[in-house]
Amino acid sequence: MNTNSGNRWLVVLGTIIVQMGLGTIYTWSLFNQPLVDRFGWNLSSVAITFSITSFALAFATLFAGKLQDKWGLRRLILCAGVVLGAGLMLSSQVTSLSLLYILAGIVVGFADGTAYITSLSNLIKWFPERKGLISGISVGAYGTGSLIFKYINGSLIQSVGVSQAFLYWGMIVLIMIVGGSFLVREAAVVNKPSVQNGVVQRDYTVKEMLRTKQAYLLFVMFFTACMSGLYLIGVVKDIGVRMAGLDVATAANAVAMVAIFNTAGRIILGALSDKVGRLKVVAGALLTTAVAVTVLSLVPLNYGLFFACVAGIAFCFGGNITVFPAIVADFFGLKNQSKNYGIVYQGFGLGALAGSFIAALLGGFIPTFTTIAVLCVVSFLIALTIRTPDQGNLRSQRKKNTNSMRSMKPETKLG
Repeated sequence: MNTNSGNRWLVVLGTIIVQMGLGTIYTWSLFNQPLVDRFGWNLSSVAITFSITSFALAFATLFAGKLQDKWGLRRLILCAGVVLGAGLMLSSQVTSLSLLYILAGIVVGFADGTAYITSLSNLIKWFPERKGLISGISVGAYGTGSLIFKYINGSLIQSVGVSQAFLYWGMIVLIMIVGGSFLVREAAVVNKPSVQNGVVQRDYTVKEMLRTKQAYLLFVMFFTACMSGLYLIGVVKDIGVRMAGLDVATAANAVAMVAIFNTAGRIILGALSDKVGRLKVVAGALLTTAVAVTVLSLVPLNYGLFFACVAGIAFCFGGNITVFPAIVADFFGLKNQSKNYGIVYQGFGLGALAGSFIAALLGGFIPTFTTIAVLCVVSFLIALTIRTPDQGNLRSQRKKNTNSMRSMKPETKLG
């Protein structure tokens, strides 16, 4: 890898600016009620917009790597910034739900996912020796953008109205992402074998990755981590009111707490994974999540217990989605990171759907939390036992050699 220190710290700055601009889409909940008030639409119909955005974001990651190969990273991020900004600015003119779904949902989501996964994967390539920390910085910037723009977009909605807020939001995001793209440089891939846990690691193509069992086990783990966090984010205020007996204003504080602990988990657990091992961090996060959702299901909740569980789940969710890009790089190499992680990242889109679907199917919070707890335990066990494909192949070969040696007949002693 090209590790020129001067260049790569500028890349860090550019990626942080880009990721902060991309993370602003997570302020969507601020726009739901104002759009209802302005156009008289049904609240649930407006809220679907963000689900469409999330699915488009995840779907885009399947194609982002190929687009990067064709256009180059800087041009791709620049175009994504223009498309995302234009999608938001044009949303200021919509008067129908269908157009809102297309612009703020499909267009914005696809552009966001394209720039998100390529800029993140590129930054990891610049810092192969600090994958966890650097992933934490990048994904943490995404969360920070959401946190900061909760106040910026909230202020815009109050001062200029919801439609004009889309216009100014789009202009700011366009400037941030396009400006940040000029500092981003594509990491030069050097065909030099790397060593992971004493094993020479090779770069897997998508087809090669999909032939390994590890790809599917990582998908299950990532799906579980995303479902637990995304479901909580969507219903945390309702949990506080209905299960902990809090008033609406107090329960609403949990929304800010989720954002704060989510961002903290991204930075802290990302850096920690470089020191103690990524799978250990993920295993600990999954176990903590399992305990927290079990408490929410079975224990009578009070103010302190409710907020402790919410903080724990949010912290672990942030950490998990930060560590996984580095895990995919550890398992399948850095060369095709954008494409390989794009496959695993589909667990995010499916996880966003699954929590709400299970809740509707099983009937409420407690059955859903119970399901999440079971999946977390299963994924925890996977995290304890999974090995990289190269390590697994090496162990299988050693076992085969040992068995072959044992099956050989001993030589007859002479005389």
